[in-house]
Formats: sequence, structure tokens, C-alpha cells
Amino acid sequence: MNYKIQKINLNHSFIFFLVVNIFSILVFKFSNLDFSTILCLFLILTIGVSHGSLDHIKGKKLLELFNIQKTYLFFLIYIIVALAIIFIWVLFPSLTLLLFLIVASYHFGKEDTEFLIINKSYLSEILYFFKGSLIILTPLYFHLQDTVNIFKLLLIDNEVFYSILSFIEANRIIDIGILFSTLSSIFLFLNKFEIKKFSIFLDYFSIIILNYFLSPLTAFTIYFCFLHSIRHSISLAVELDGSSLVNGFKIFIKMAIPLTILTGVFCLISLYLLNSGNNLDSSVLKVIFIGLASLTFPHILLEYLLEKNEK
Repeated sequence: MNYKIQKINLNHSFIFFLVVNIFSILVFKFSNLDFSTILCLFLILTIGVSHGSLDHIKGKKLLELFNIQKTYLFFLIYIIVALAIIFIWVLFPSLTLLLFLIVASYHFGKEDTEFLIINKSYLSEILYFFKGSLIILTPLYFHLQDTVNIFKLLLIDNEVFYSILSFIEANRIIDIGILFSTLSSIFLFLNKFEIKKFSIFLDYFSIIILNYFLSPLTAFTIYFCFLHSIRHSISLAVELDGSSLVNGFKIFIKMAIPLTILTGVFCLISLYLLNSGNNLDSSVLKVIFIGLASLTFPHILLEYLLEKNEK
């Protein structure tokens, strides 16, 4: 089963790498070619969010491990955690953003790579974090001002936060972070090398190319939807039907539709409420990033608890 996922993901990484290069050439030739914030929101609310829309099934499995029969408790706790993240973000936006970026770095690195790693260790967990940090650091490296403008739209107006960011830029800490991310990818790539590990190599350069040519929001949307989310969806589809990926995807889509639609409705309601007195792009960015943070924390917490208790 793991071998099958590795092979599928290698093909996926190769196709993604080719498409990213072709799209980047088009952007280079037609400099005004970019995704609108609305298109980014649509892609994230459909392809992006759907990869976590089977969390209720994993939640049911977790409750069974604790011998809890009341399924509604999972939904209640999940929603409370998500709402708590939004509430904390409004109160402490700088701190919550920083925590979100750290957690997201680990999450992206782990889910994009762990299918290749046989022997899990504390070292591999650290390497996941540094590898995933490339998603966060490259937009800061190539488009610092654009990224800072997004931070400002996310309620980040703390002078201390921007002083720290200036210190990081002045002391080339972003460069050092990218170096560590590169070294972690090289180590994961070469350690017990197999052909299937070329997906690490392909993913690394895809992320660099995306962030070099595209705006931070567009680069993140393409990565999140078409690399990270699809990769996770592939693993779910294989779990649902190990004999047929196509049938597994059909089952996955049917099961994912209800919660994907529900999440989309809540996000659109939030967009409507936020847009009553704000710029549309600003409202969309808040829905995308604060909304993703509110979903990411309970999603990661569920994955951690399930993995720990299944062992």
C-alpha cells in the first residue's frame, strides 16, 4: 500500500513540476497573468478544504478508541477549537500568526514527506519542520513587501512584530532558514535513497519557482490546492479503495462534499459580514488565512491524537 502511494505521489510531483514551469513561463511572458483573490478563495474552499473534509470519520475512529459513543462530541469540540482560534487571533493577531506559521511549517513538511520515510524518529520530525518552512520563507525572501502587506490586512499592526521582521531581514535570517530547509530536503532525499524520493527534489524546486514568479497569495494557493491537498486526498482515496485509485477518489469526493459545502457556506457568510465595511480583497484574505488557521489547528490536533492512540 505504501509503495503504491509513493509511486502515485512521484508521478503527481513530476506533473506538478511540469505544470508549474509552464505556468511560470506564461507569467514571465505575460506579466499581468495572475490569480484574483476571489479565484484563490474559490480554489481553497473547494480543492483545498476538501482534503480535511473526512475529519469527521477520523474523529469517529478516535472516539471509538476512547470508547465514546456520542459522535456529536467530536463536532462540538472541533467547532469550539476552530472558533477559539478565530477569537484568539482577533485578540492576539501577531502571536497567533506566528504560532500558525510554525505549526503550518511542520504540518506541510510532514504530510508532504512522511509517506517516504520508513523509520520515524525525532530527527525526522525536526526535518519535517525545516522542510515545510520553505512554504513560509520563500514568499518573504522573494516578495517581502507584498507578504508584509498581507500581514497588515490580517490585523497585524503590532510595531514589535514588524521590528522583529526588520531584524530578521537585516540579519539575513530568512536566508539562513531557507538554507536549513534546503539541507533538510537534501538529507531526506539522500538518506536511504530510492527513486521515489525524487518527489522531494521536484517539490522543492516547484515551491521555489512558484514563489519566484508569482505573488505570495497565488503561489500559496497553487501549492496548497494542487500539491499539498491533492497529495493528502490521494492517501485518503487509496485508504478507501486500495485496488482502484479512481474508485477511491469517487468515494472520497462523495464523502467530502457535505463538509466541504458546509465549510464554504460559513466562509461565504464570514466574507459577507467582513465586506460590509472593508475592501473586498482585504476581506477575502482574512477569510482565507484566518479561516485556514481555524481549520488547521483542530485538523492537526485530530491527526496527532489519532496517530498517538492508534500506536
